[in-house]
Amino acid sequence: MELLLQITSGRGPVECCRAVALVASEICAEAAGTKLSIALIEEETGPSPGTLQSALLHIDGEGAQQFVASWEGSILWICPSAFRPGHRRKNWFVGVQSLPIRKPEQFLPQDLKFETCKAGGPGGQHVNTTESAVKAIHLPTGLAAIARDERSQTSNRKRAIARLAILVARHEDRQQATSQKQRWNAHNELERGCPVRTYQGEEFRRVQR
Repeated sequence: MELLLQITSGRGPVECCRAVALVASEICAEAAGTKLSIALIEEETGPSPGTLQSALLHIDGEGAQQFVASWEGSILWICPSAFRPGHRRKNWFVGVQSLPIRKPEQFLPQDLKFETCKAGGPGGQHVNTTESAVKAIHLPTGLAAIARDERSQTSNRKRAIARLAILVARHEDRQQATSQKQRWNAHNELERGCPVRTYQGEEFRRVQR
């Protein structure tokens, strides 16, 4: 099963954007210990280095639904601001929600370009010495997606195309005013309070409740 997971700052301040980047990293690290395949396929950069206004993760594999459910909701990060020393606020919220996947019609062969490179695992872990990672590029839009999850170039090619299809579908949606409004609302409708997970400090340590 494949799912999309969006992390958003809810148009919050730079500290919330930092929390988005930290949550995205934490989700990827947690998924690395499972049989799930996960990739950051889209991001909206924040106002400072190391920050993101939003991030979109593509997750597939056995147990994807349960994994996503364990993250959905608001995430609280308790930490003094590193961007505004002396700022009184210490609680920063971000939202995590699953999104539907809508794929476009099958790509035309002439609309796709593929590039290969050596695959590397999480944190630079070496996977193999062959050029098994595949980058799929949609020439009409310039959008690109990469897959390095599998050892087989053929398998990575299929996964890269699937991720690219998601990006192209979202690009098409954004051409419509109604879809743009829905996307904006997804950023703004962030529930604060009753977080599903709480983290603390610059080291982003989870607080067990």
